[in-house]
Amino acid sequence: MFKLKKRPLKPEKEPELYNILENYTDFDPPGNVMVCAMTREEDIQHHAKILGASYEIPIEEMQTLLAEGGIYSYPQTGGVVTRGMFVCRIDSTGETPKSTWILDLAQTAEAEQLSRYSDIPLTDAAERIFFRGLPEELQDRLKQKNLGLDYSKLDRSVAKGGDIKYIDFRKDWSPYFKRKCTMPDGSMVETGGIQEFATLHGITISQAQELIDQGGTLEIEDGVLACQVINNQPTVARFNAKQYAKAKELMEAQGLHIMDALSEMALNDKALMRSLRRTEREN
Repeated sequence: MFKLKKRPLKPEKEPELYNILENYTDFDPPGNVMVCAMTREEDIQHHAKILGASYEIPIEEMQTLLAEGGIYSYPQTGGVVTRGMFVCRIDSTGETPKSTWILDLAQTAEAEQLSRYSDIPLTDAAERIFFRGLPEELQDRLKQKNLGLDYSKLDRSVAKGGDIKYIDFRKDWSPYFKRKCTMPDGSMVETGGIQEFATLHGITISQAQELIDQGGTLEIEDGVLACQVINNQPTVARFNAKQYAKAKELMEAQGLHIMDALSEMALNDKALMRSLRRTEREN
């Protein structure tokens, strides 16, 4: 007799979270944000699940924030305030899209002071502090409907969703937008999220998190990872064992810091520089 083979079930596709991404991460802080927007209707449960995990906020509270708007102030750690606040703004008139963002400690202090001295709600103060810290170009675009985008030039699947429904201003490393890592041969590999980044390089999630938070180097089995953090944004390059050995020779001979030695080594590697220039042209 023939045995009927059951066709394996395909994993359920995760709902799309964003279909418009605008990169402002090269600007000076606090305006170095990734603008993540969506034209389709919001799936609040999925949205809350992702933002809750990213910002370490209970999903139930995040759902309430996304439904009603408001502020989440992080609890103290050991009696000390170590994080700022998460804000969700909802325009009751519907003229502007729902927006979420994080304020750092300095911005939070400014918002609280502005709220007290100007006698305005903290949510309004947080909005003023956040938006005035954004790049002027982005501030101008936010005054325009749908970020001033020409819908005739957008992908049809994006445009048919209609107006932008929500915008998340993000600075975290998210699976929903890719970051590039320079590889030893000069190619660029994109990863989304800490898990994917850690898997690519064969390191633990805690090692990956520490590297992109603090910068510096991390020795791996066949070389080293080097991360430079500029404007709170990590830039990562991977070097093989041979390249790392050359950099250490330069470090000892010229009294350089290992990060400077790696940069010097890369600049002197003609094959690597040719590959990098070729990759830049292709991108």
